Amino acid sequence: MSRHARQEMIIGAAAQARLAASHVLMIGAGGLGVPVLQYLAGAGIGRITLLDPDHVEESNLHRQVLYRMDDIGAPKAEAAARHLRALAPALDITAELATLTPSRAPDLVAGADLVVDGADSFAVSYILSDACLAAGTPLVSGSVLGARGYAGMYCGDAPSLRAVFPDLPQTAATCATAGVLGPVVGMTGTLCAQLALAHLAGQEPRPAGRLVTLDMESYAPSSFSFLGAPEPNQRWPFIDAGLLRDGDQMVELRPEAEAPTPFVPQARRARPEAVTELALDPARRVVLGCQTGLRSWRAARALAEAGRYDIALCAAVAA
Repeated sequence: MSRHARQEMIIGAAAQARLAASHVLMIGAGGLGVPVLQYLAGAGIGRITLLDPDHVEESNLHRQVLYRMDDIGAPKAEAAARHLRALAPALDITAELATLTPSRAPDLVAGADLVVDGADSFAVSYILSDACLAAGTPLVSGSVLGARGYAGMYCGDAPSLRAVFPDLPQTAATCATAGVLGPVVGMTGTLCAQLALAHLAGQEPRPAGRLVTLDMESYAPSSFSFLGAPEPNQRWPFIDAGLLRDGDQMVELRPEAEAPTPFVPQARRARPEAVTELALDPARRVVLGCQTGLRSWRAARALAEAGRYDIALCAAVAA
């Protein structure tokens, strides 16, 4: 029997061939990315392009079980690729020690059949959603914190992530700052993998436009369809320095103690709550920059309420 015989009993040989011919863009090789990568490789996905800028740390190992003690200090993308090749020698995997940038996102997305977002950054999630919506490429995105996680499939034949989450969260809490339970990360990542495989294999019912939540405090998983959700009228794009226009007004929202070097030398510094007090040219775009995008989003909302609508955002974690 072939290594995929048990799987082919459910999806069939034609679907298995589709998996072998599929190219998945995977952003992130951390807590969510590890189970996604393991299950995609194990299922027989033919090609994976992987981006992750981080290195393996011992604190990762309780939930990122693809890695070993010998991997500590190694780039995650390279360590993951090495382990995945050992698991699935036929896999064609390209691994980059790199962060997704708004400048590169369109080309990377255009070359993939499906994108999986496991970056643990809402700036990256919105960058991917915008690129996938424009390209018509399906996007699987997951998030987990503490004992709760969720995963959904957006774009392609479904509304974008912005249609479901038109506003950023109130805080920028992450696994590193708020903690997380390893099995919940694994469950959420495995759910992302299942959504991706179900789509690529052509299984019915289609997973597009469905969000599944896992609440492992109350042990009450749930799901709902967001097909038909309208796209928001207001969408401030995330950009990087390569997408700045001549005449853009760059406002650096990080204080000098946090970011001695601003995004661009000509950037003006301002506190997020004081951005509406700046003398800004209404005929030129305003670009707001901070670490995660959260302060930029809040400042953009304040400017929009004051009558400014040509706004773009920068986040250092996605640059």
